[in-house]
Amino acid sequence: MMIHALILAGGAGSRMDGADKAFVDLASRPLIAHLLVRLVSQAGTIAISANGDPARFAAFGLPVLADAELAGKGPLAGVAAGLAWAAGQGAEALLTVPVDTPFIPPDLAANLHPAPAVAAWQGRQHHLVATWPVTFLPALREFLAAPGARKVRDALALCGTRQVAFTAPQDPFLNINTWEDLATARQLTAER
Repeated sequence: MMIHALILAGGAGSRMDGADKAFVDLASRPLIAHLLVRLVSQAGTIAISANGDPARFAAFGLPVLADAELAGKGPLAGVAAGLAWAAGQGAEALLTVPVDTPFIPPDLAANLHPAPAVAAWQGRQHHLVATWPVTFLPALREFLAAPGARKVRDALALCGTRQVAFTAPQDPFLNINTWEDLATARQLTAER
């Protein structure tokens, strides 16, 4: 089973002074490069969800999907764009991974199959490290069109997602949301 994957790189980087997190340096490479190394053996086709100028990702040779249809609806807008793209590719499911999680395990896709599933470590669910069936797209669009908060955990519940626990000494889904998180990631990289 070859999976389609989507790197979610549309965040504003507000806790990192507006940095484009895809290009934040970790061990002399941008975060997105670390993630691609880990994803390429797990996914046959990879796309990037990002707003702004798609040309900044040209060096990676991957499709860049904007949230045009659902702009302003947060990361779930990226998931929706990814599901539409994956469905167009003939895929049954989509693996989503935030660009700021450079340490994902090499068996992530296999463990999150079949969709829907979401990754967890030591009881903490990582909402956007998940597999989504493409058939969920109409329900997701309806969910995003409704008034109120658009929490990823609520969309996962609506989808009937199961939680998959991963074991590792360190959180393999460490999110680099702050400069302190980046310092932690640099320390972990130096130790490996």
